[in-house]
Amino acid sequence: MSERALVYGVAVAGLATVRALVDRNVDVVAVDDQPTPAKSSALAAMGIELRTTPDDVELDAMIAASTVVVPAPGVPESHRVVRAAQRIGRRVATELDLAYDWESARVGGPRPIVAVTGTDGKTTTTLLAAAMIHAAGRATVACGNTEVPMVEALGMDVDCFVVEATSFRLAFTTTFRADAAAWLNLAPDHLDWHESMKTYEAAKARLWSHVRPSDTAIGWVDDPIVMRHLARAACKRITFGLDQADYKVVDGALTGPSGVIGHVGAMRRALPHDVTNALCASALVIESGLADARSIGAALGDFEAPHHRIEFVGQHDDISWFDDSKATTPHAVRTALRGFSNVVLIAGGRNKGLDLAPLADESARIRAVVAIGDAADEVAAVFAGLRPVEHASSMSEAVETARRLARAGDTVLLSPGCTSFDWYDGYARRGEDFTRCVRDLMGVSR
Repeated sequence: MSERALVYGVAVAGLATVRALVDRNVDVVAVDDQPTPAKSSALAAMGIELRTTPDDVELDAMIAASTVVVPAPGVPESHRVVRAAQRIGRRVATELDLAYDWESARVGGPRPIVAVTGTDGKTTTTLLAAAMIHAAGRATVACGNTEVPMVEALGMDVDCFVVEATSFRLAFTTTFRADAAAWLNLAPDHLDWHESMKTYEAAKARLWSHVRPSDTAIGWVDDPIVMRHLARAACKRITFGLDQADYKVVDGALTGPSGVIGHVGAMRRALPHDVTNALCASALVIESGLADARSIGAALGDFEAPHHRIEFVGQHDDISWFDDSKATTPHAVRTALRGFSNVVLIAGGRNKGLDLAPLADESARIRAVVAIGDAADEVAAVFAGLRPVEHASSMSEAVETARRLARAGDTVLLSPGCTSFDWYDGYARRGEDFTRCVRDLMGVSR
């Protein structure tokens, strides 16, 4: 059978995958359950017709006629295309597997790859590792679950790749590996995509399933699930954490097996999770040989975390305001809360099937809660009898309510623990609206 790929889902990653396959002379069939004129037009420019939601008989025929089925990241593991491909016996591959296979066959040899997975902190750690490598004078690209899918990054003039590897992309991998690969943490998330926590955990664990003895697996020492899988990794094993780890903090300095890497005081922001992210990124680039301590120190002093991740908005009447709209799980909210005391928490949105009860674990740091969105009642139930809770029906009302509840010296933190899709089309829009409302409160022009 000649090479033919069935690509299911043609948004950003899917279109990039189609383009990469066509460039390699692979026959492509493209299907999408939510077609748009833009998707059809983009495919038509490559000579491909967009097919939409085939019935089961048609889908089975498409799969049988293909050598590989490539579900886009938005296609869940329970989707009928995945189940049918597994039943028929066709390979299921994500863009990470395709990219890895093509890079492995590159004339002149493959370029180094480092990778990051975890429930929270992936993007920041990925970008920080890329900044460290850049400071070392190497051209690199942050790819995977970024604006640049890995299949697209292969065509760039870079020396190496830093891959943000989500469970969506790891779930079906059979070949992908990295010279150094870090697993940050694991907490309930994406249970609207995965069938269970068991399959979510299994997807993350695939990061280390295909390692070579020369590779390095890096895990957070304070996560018992990560440590259990790290102990099984068939390669060099390294830990990071604030203490009792290979990469840790000693007397205010980030320190690795070879000594001091950089000083915490040189970082633009040094909340506990910022420090562990920096330790993890340091381990990635040092263990892979892509950067040294001097380059890391330069990057730490210049690096700014991405927007909407515990981002300082401003201070008014001795109250500090922070936008953590990216926090869409209780685990992420708890991480943010640990950086503060006396917090008025704005939480809620559209729950994605997660248990919100763990939000109460950090209630000692919370003065009051403003519950918003579809999950407002769930949030209120979590804190019932623990902390005062008020409801708000809009972001402006939430900001006004938080200001009334806060006292001098407090922090108001938008850290929702839920998705934004009840009120907004993404967490960025939610964070932007929060920032707008706060600045209106302060009387600051935008």
